[in-house]
Amino acid sequence: MTTAINTTDNTGPFGLPTLEGLVGQFKDVGDLAVRVAAGAFLMPHGAQKLFGAFGGYGLEATGQFFQTQLGFSNGYLAALGAGSVEFFAGLALALGLFTRSAGIAITVMLLVASTFHFGAGFFWTDGGFEYPILWAILAASFVVKGGGRYSLDAKLGIKY
Repeated sequence: MTTAINTTDNTGPFGLPTLEGLVGQFKDVGDLAVRVAAGAFLMPHGAQKLFGAFGGYGLEATGQFFQTQLGFSNGYLAALGAGSVEFFAGLALALGLFTRSAGIAITVMLLVASTFHFGAGFFWTDGGFEYPILWAILAASFVVKGGGRYSLDAKLGIKY
């Protein structure tokens, strides 16, 4: 015998409420929390590279590291690009402003960053690619779905 799920009143098998019925109304708030957290967690990494904040080395030293240790021909420009994406696209993502563009920039930057971790295997604790790939996937999800109901994009009518 099967028990049908009633989708009109959000009750499941045996008359129990479904999770959709209990928390589905907060979907937009959940999307907002993930978007703001993702952007806010990226910004300090950019601030380290650009401004030397939070124990970072600043643009000159980070640029030297990018050139001498990572092999970029212009380490300063690479550090400026990575730091700018983390800080400014992170801010845009947190605000939900030009969300899809921010998501594209973050995704590309993290996919490039992940290439420097492939040799160390999967696990982030060993310096592997797990962390940057996970962040890239999260950023790519905002390319697909946009900023959501509670974003500046929605408030300002920005659709693209």
